[in-house]
Amino acid sequence: MADHGWREDVLGTPFERLELPLGEDHEGPVVATLVRRRRSPADLLLHAHGPLHGVDVLYVHGWSDYFFQVELAERIERLGARFHALDLRKYGRSLRPHQTPGNVDDLATYDEDIAAALAAIAAEHHGDSGRRLVPMGHSTGGLTLSLWAARHPERVDGLILNSPWLEFQASAVGRALVAPVIKLGARRNPLAPMPAVDPGFYTRTVSAAGEGSWTYDQQWRPDRGFPLHPGWLAAVFDGQATVEAGLELEVPVLVMLSDKSMLQPRWDDGMARADVALNVDVVAHRALSIGSEVTVRRLHGALHDVVLSTPEVRERAYDSIGRWAATLPR
Repeated sequence: MADHGWREDVLGTPFERLELPLGEDHEGPVVATLVRRRRSPADLLLHAHGPLHGVDVLYVHGWSDYFFQVELAERIERLGARFHALDLRKYGRSLRPHQTPGNVDDLATYDEDIAAALAAIAAEHHGDSGRRLVPMGHSTGGLTLSLWAARHPERVDGLILNSPWLEFQASAVGRALVAPVIKLGARRNPLAPMPAVDPGFYTRTVSAAGEGSWTYDQQWRPDRGFPLHPGWLAAVFDGQATVEAGLELEVPVLVMLSDKSMLQPRWDDGMARADVALNVDVVAHRALSIGSEVTVRRLHGALHDVVLSTPEVRERAYDSIGRWAATLPR
């Protein structure tokens, strides 16, 4: 295995990171960061016959987020895959002091990040050209990867989406009403400040300091998210409109969602067993626009990030991935 450039990651052993230089934009030098879990020969032998054997899984996080889900990496590799995670430009490990967190004006910009990640993954195993690729994305990362897969259908053998932000919370009608105002603001001042809309309930459902079980870097994953800007939101709306028109993917797609949303201005204890970020019914319907072979799995009691839910929900999620993976063409 080639190790040039790989360093120990903030998650500690056995996780390692690799910086991927991406040139410069109007804010200066840009990088993405690839993270892998170094596997022992015993790991390789133990999971050689799992349903994801021969598959590379590339995970992409959502808005105001980064990769820290150690259990996810372990469980995906237990199914036989090679797991890598990508902190996109201006997020997490890739965020630099001179940058506006998460800022892009077109989700297709991330094609460069993904291309660099896939090149680095390929470089790890020379001559192993027969492997399949199954990207996995959460929330905005799920939207980004769905659009990427539609532009690069020849690269993809399947797609796993964890609460993907495929549609605006108020549905396509609401998006159509709001989008012109947002796009006008994006043309006038793409980095103009927008009112904060995150009351911190999602963090409360996830963080060990609230109702959840997880600890993470709060600089990289702020309690109320990164500040919103019209340029970025316009890019998301454009992406959602593209999904609505139909992506026509022909590979198997697994979409995992909570069975209910709780989108309200005041805390309720039921939020600890619901999606407090997306309208899951709207997303479940929009998922059918991705392609011809879409499996929608609704998980009772799941959070917005399904793999950060309670242990019994996570077990159902990983079981769903395993059973879905067993149906992938080989």
